[in-house]
Amino acid sequence: MNKTLSIHKRNAVLNSMKELVKEHAQTILDANKIDMDSYDDSDLAMSDRLKVNDAKIDGMIESLRQLAELEDPVGVERFSFTHDNGMQIYNRTASFGTVMIIYESRPDVTIEAGGIAFKSGNKILLKGGKESINSNLAIVDLWHKALQDNDVSTEWVEYLNYNRAETQAFLENPTQTLDLIVPRGGERLIEFVKQNAKCPVIVSGRGNNFVYVHKHADVAMALDIIVNAKTQKVSGCNAVDKVLIDNDLPNKAQFIEDLLDRLAAHNVEVLGDDSLANYNTVKQIENDDIWYKEFLDYKIVIGSIPHTLAAIEMINKYSGGHSASIVTSAQGAAENFMASVDCGAVYHNASTRFTDGFEFGLGGELAISTDKLHQRGPIGLQHLVTNKWYVHGNGQIR
Repeated sequence: MNKTLSIHKRNAVLNSMKELVKEHAQTILDANKIDMDSYDDSDLAMSDRLKVNDAKIDGMIESLRQLAELEDPVGVERFSFTHDNGMQIYNRTASFGTVMIIYESRPDVTIEAGGIAFKSGNKILLKGGKESINSNLAIVDLWHKALQDNDVSTEWVEYLNYNRAETQAFLENPTQTLDLIVPRGGERLIEFVKQNAKCPVIVSGRGNNFVYVHKHADVAMALDIIVNAKTQKVSGCNAVDKVLIDNDLPNKAQFIEDLLDRLAAHNVEVLGDDSLANYNTVKQIENDDIWYKEFLDYKIVIGSIPHTLAAIEMINKYSGGHSASIVTSAQGAAENFMASVDCGAVYHNASTRFTDGFEFGLGGELAISTDKLHQRGPIGLQHLVTNKWYVHGNGQIR
């Protein structure tokens, strides 16, 4: 399967899949109910990601609609050059070939990430978790119908119903060509893939995102941003886990009280450093290791910081390299923060919850990469390509 499908065929399959998801939404919901009934709810984030409802179905449909309308990412000219000897040299985007996506709990990945990989001209190998097997198989059945309806081989979308041992064996000795692997899940899954894979891996790592409330912050805005980033979806890797408050924030004590009240209304457990020791509802952190942790739960750590430079240094030390936000009316402080914080997405006066391929206008995302090669942050359609060189001559030799 070396030949990339035409863009007409790829878009036709995506449009067929969109209509099939609409038509068979109840089939997906019924399959997901079996998965949900079998899950023990031991992990809040996992349970939230596993559940499919009408809103998630709508998101799947919209992702497919957007993908079908986006420009073809394959064959885009990135560079051209005429050599002194007359050769014409071009660099154009190209498909990877076969992309394997290993993921936990999220059935919407079967559509969103699968759709991005397919539109990018790649064959897709989907390896979902056992907890979402019924949901995933129901969606893959629709993928196969969409392919068949357009006279395209179902080999373009393949589901690997492997256990852990079978998955490890496949990673170590693939039975087919494998060009790229994207693991989406917890740190244990990512480490498992990195240890066993024999081809490039794009790491969609931990969040552990920070909000820094600068001394010139609009405090009402800061409260809204923090509460949204923490509570709007706690299972999201773009949710906030840490808040740093500038020591020189005017009426800082009142701001902290207001923040604690707002978080308490959402039943968020608050841990704090020594500067919050006088607040009865705040648990004192036991050691600095807590600053490294991603919670994916109704839990947050709040601390004080002397200035912007210290906030930048702390974020760069402890965060997962995902997202960080500064709340301030001082443009210079914002620009310094955004240029210096080592995260894939940096924000000024906005919630970290927007770090998302769909929200960034990418038509969804394959993953949110915390690596720096070859793409950082949300990996959308135009990023899931490699490149190749085209050189036209008329007999030149060197």
